[in-house]
Amino acid sequence: MNAELPDVLDLRVVGVPQLTAGLDLARRLDLDMHLKVHGPLQPMPGERLAELAELISLKGKGGAGFPFGKKLRAVAKSAIRRGVRPVVVINGSEGEPNCRKDTLIMNRAPHLPLDGALLAAEALGARTLVIAVTRDSTESSMRQALAERGLSDRRGQPLRARVVRTPERMVSGESSAVIRAANGGPSLPPGRKVRASDSGVANAPTLLSNCETFAQLAVAARLGADRYGSIGLSTEPGTVMLTVSGSVPRPLVMEVPSGVPLRYVLELAGAPPMPQGVLSGGYHGKWMDGMSAHGATISRASMDAAGGALGAGALLPLSPDTCPLGECLRVANWLAAETAGQCGPCKLGLPAAAAGLAEVLGGGGRTALEALRQVTQSVKGRGACAHPDGSVRFLTSSLSAFTDDLAAHALQGGCGRPTHGVLPLPSPGYQEEGIPSGQKLMVDWTLCKGQLICVGVLPELVRQGPDGYPVLADTPVPLHLQGETQRAVRRCPELALRLEEAPAPRNAIPPSGGRKALPRGGG
Repeated sequence: MNAELPDVLDLRVVGVPQLTAGLDLARRLDLDMHLKVHGPLQPMPGERLAELAELISLKGKGGAGFPFGKKLRAVAKSAIRRGVRPVVVINGSEGEPNCRKDTLIMNRAPHLPLDGALLAAEALGARTLVIAVTRDSTESSMRQALAERGLSDRRGQPLRARVVRTPERMVSGESSAVIRAANGGPSLPPGRKVRASDSGVANAPTLLSNCETFAQLAVAARLGADRYGSIGLSTEPGTVMLTVSGSVPRPLVMEVPSGVPLRYVLELAGAPPMPQGVLSGGYHGKWMDGMSAHGATISRASMDAAGGALGAGALLPLSPDTCPLGECLRVANWLAAETAGQCGPCKLGLPAAAAGLAEVLGGGGRTALEALRQVTQSVKGRGACAHPDGSVRFLTSSLSAFTDDLAAHALQGGCGRPTHGVLPLPSPGYQEEGIPSGQKLMVDWTLCKGQLICVGVLPELVRQGPDGYPVLADTPVPLHLQGETQRAVRRCPELALRLEEAPAPRNAIPPSGGRKALPRGGG
């Protein structure tokens, strides 16, 4: 199926809307309508703004969950120490295929995150605002919103504001990748850890936070801490924006108060009454089994206790009629191709992990399962950015959540169910800078004699199998590996390797070892 999510999903609200107020009246709130719905917003001193963020326990809504007040204080302190003006960045780079909540906010209520960002900029004395986006529709909406406020990047203005476009990639939304893009570089993590509060855009202290975080700040500044905290849990007040996809009739964005039962949210979205699992937090998140999900509520603490993660607010229930590990394999292959290509754990480890999972699902037994666990353990904690750890978290959670299916595949050759492809992935042809090339490495087993030259030339995508023949990662060739892949093809003495156009996703699980003949006609 592999249905890519549209930019703007249908909206469902539980209780009184906060961030989505007025969206029942208009498709998009321009500045005039925005002010009619939300009212004016008064500037606030930096200390008071930080106190407000702390009173409402505001944390980043992009997945990391870092306290906003603490981040605001760190940027202010660094700017004062260095004697430079800081920069404010709205991170709307929603490159994960199962997340659309920020896209909905920026497309339909763009002035709400702008309110929060401008409030922070005024409090910090910032004179530069950067808005990072991933999609055409979002870029158009935010540029229109800036024009409605008379903001631009022209010299001489009290505050210069600009929109930066990032590719639709898993790694493009990481803070360091957004800052690198804002500085004119590629939208990739730099491979070293530098705190944005110390040095970010133009080497200045930078307050970077997620789009929803700034929108929540704007709502709280208007309501005050007490009124804001009257909705939701006392420990996690306010509402939460969610993207619900997977085994549902149609994907939705939902705004719900914190503390609402997860089962109620899934029921409203049309999920199966008892899903076999719910992926929480997206493709860097964790699986919850059906029973654990049934007892959880929408909050960081509750979902953590149930084995899940609120993360970036993505929820993906899985119906009982699809193979859960087959679904996970599709995602694992995509995550492997999303590597930034800057460290061994990502370049080598993630393709090896995806190939290892395919071998397990093909009936590789306990040996293949143990090899997969060793690969994931070797990747954990050693990456140059968060992508390897997040991908391994997804993989290890998959193995833990579906133990019966894992045993059926590893020991009996399969669970007997097809893979329907209900977890959304980008459609073919979505490729941009630095992401999969759209080609796939294939081997003709009628010619291959197992000389394994390809393993030495291209260890990122090829490894030696237990039978002495090469095992190929079942993933498109990333652009940064195209040169090495072509070299491996040229150096094969038996001319058994070829580059083909990546075939459309299939439901079938590849057999053990990935041994399959070249498809005819590229398919």
